[in-house]
Amino acid sequence: MRWSDHLVQAVRDTATPPPPATRAFAIGHLAGFVAVNGISPRYQTPVKLPEAPAQIDPEVAYGTALATTIAALFSTDDCALKSFLAGFENGEAKTNGVAWGVKAAEEVLAWRAGDGVAASKTMPYDKLDGPMAWQPTGPFFGAENGPTFKQFSSPLLPGWGKIQTFGVGSARDFRPTPFPRQDSREFLRQLEKVFHWGGATSDYRTADQTEIAFFWEDGPRGSTPPGHWQIIALDLLQRQELDLVDQARFMALISMAQADSAIVTWDCKYDMDVLRPETAIRTKVLSQEKFAQFHDPEWKTLIPTPPFPAYTSGHSTFSGASSRMLAHLLGTDNVSFAGTAPDLVNWPLQLKGVRRSWTRLSQAADEAGASREYGGIHWESDNTEGLRIGRLIADTIFDTALPRLG
Repeated sequence: MRWSDHLVQAVRDTATPPPPATRAFAIGHLAGFVAVNGISPRYQTPVKLPEAPAQIDPEVAYGTALATTIAALFSTDDCALKSFLAGFENGEAKTNGVAWGVKAAEEVLAWRAGDGVAASKTMPYDKLDGPMAWQPTGPFFGAENGPTFKQFSSPLLPGWGKIQTFGVGSARDFRPTPFPRQDSREFLRQLEKVFHWGGATSDYRTADQTEIAFFWEDGPRGSTPPGHWQIIALDLLQRQELDLVDQARFMALISMAQADSAIVTWDCKYDMDVLRPETAIRTKVLSQEKFAQFHDPEWKTLIPTPPFPAYTSGHSTFSGASSRMLAHLLGTDNVSFAGTAPDLVNWPLQLKGVRRSWTRLSQAADEAGASREYGGIHWESDNTEGLRIGRLIADTIFDTALPRLG
């Protein structure tokens, strides 16, 4: 729990965006799992370790593995590791645990070193033609002179969808249905829905729906949407009677599902290149007369629009994958739990400290996905297809990744 918290905090401290955050969660938790599983092998892992020493402390190995990956991925110092290790008695078991944890981390980092993440950062954004193509929006609704407009006007990580997945094979195996055509009744229905429900001053959105939008926002400088589900997973994990190996596998599988969700979603976003609702409503990019009733240059979203194409929703995919993987690991979707938002970035004062509760994991995921519609930043299809694909990713990883030996 301590080192998973450190991992989420490193994401906060460095304002890491969701896709790289999921990669860090997966690498860190896989390193910890490889370390403790390698002491007395129970499951298959993507990397191999030699035979473990007879005297070794598994908790030291796990903590050292996580700390080593955090240092490598976020360029942090070793103060947290030193503090952690000070709580263990010096001796052969501790010394071997440190060396073993470093070895596990190095093997997992080496395994991912060629995953294409470096090349992805320089891949260009190949914009599609036509009125339905994505356009930068800016955090201040087109105020180009705003202090952070440049951050939002450049598309975020257009090459992320091309990196190597952790467990599902090809990202192209998880394609959504085509986005509704501009000339379809379905697109007009979704435009009308977000116009009425997603505006900053909507008369249609209920107080509870407004609370949902802010509760699940998980905006910049926070734990991120997948980090929010990491915190939920840690809370639920503490209720289980699992040994260290199975705890480590629990978090590794959650993280792998999230990491592959990011790759699949970003591949789809930049391949399909769908505009955000804000652009469709505030500009005249959709020029037909039937759209005139939903054109309003003063319309504003409830929460800020992120700087990348809409289809599909990363938030929904992360939520679908995380909740489904938790259901697999816990053996049921019928889990009652509650929580507060981990990072209150844009919350109105009267909503701070709100605690929400759910009776099913899928209920929380559905709520999280719908929050993007209530916030005005996603189309309905972004949400529904994201949830569906995230669940398929989790099913695939649970069935194939980190299986029991024999």
